[in-house]
Amino acid sequence: MTPESFNYLAGLVKARSGIVLTADKGYMLETRLGAMLRREGLAGLDALALRLRGPRAEPLVAEMVEALTTNESSFFRDGKPFEHLKRLLPRLAAARPPGQAIRIWSAACSSGQEAYSVAMTVADLGAALGGRRVEILGTDISREMLDRAKEGVFTQFEVQRGLPVQMLVKHFRQEGGRWRVAPELRAMTRWQAFNLLDDPRGLGRFDVIFCRNVLIYFDAPTKSRVLAALAGQLAPDGVVYLGGAETVLGLTERLVPVSGERGVYEPARPAARAG
Repeated sequence: MTPESFNYLAGLVKARSGIVLTADKGYMLETRLGAMLRREGLAGLDALALRLRGPRAEPLVAEMVEALTTNESSFFRDGKPFEHLKRLLPRLAAARPPGQAIRIWSAACSSGQEAYSVAMTVADLGAALGGRRVEILGTDISREMLDRAKEGVFTQFEVQRGLPVQMLVKHFRQEGGRWRVAPELRAMTRWQAFNLLDDPRGLGRFDVIFCRNVLIYFDAPTKSRVLAALAGQLAPDGVVYLGGAETVLGLTERLVPVSGERGVYEPARPAARAG
């Protein structure tokens, strides 16, 4: 693959998804796009770059971007955010007016493990939420992953990653060698295609936003733009959960770390006016 072809493909991916592909990622393109190249009868990535410059290339561009999106997820990944959420939700429930739902956004939700982990946390709190309704929105750029999330069926390998046995038995139903999420958890969730580079205002306001292990794929200007957009959709007493290797420092002043917590951020308080 020529540098020109790589730069063209990488530019398309960045423009569509925000993901930055560095020059050492050529092997990743070859690995993940191999099946598409064979199906299209293309000799290699140079031929793909040429095809994508032509008319009617849009479906192939979308397929390429989806193939290069990292879909890595597991139940209760990293643990700590869900422990914090369990302490946070009763406080949010008590602070909301009667009838107002708590809204939680799982951004870049992949195949749904994070959103269903949130739903299990909610279900296990039970009476501590005072009957408060909770809505969980899972969004992703990949429609294939959203279809999987909506189906709510996971393999034995997937449920073994991070999901305690007692929670598996309580919240899933076995179907042969696979496990289906219980109807009461699925009733809390809704799934929607959404690109984090787009304007999220149409999604509404959220009390809690999970956007973990996504920013690591973006450059600094894109990170700043996404964080500002998330902050704009966050309730004044809400929180954003980022991945352990991610931070808002030097990227936005609209979110600040929650004292004593790792990866948890809240809206910055307006500075008091002098005089």
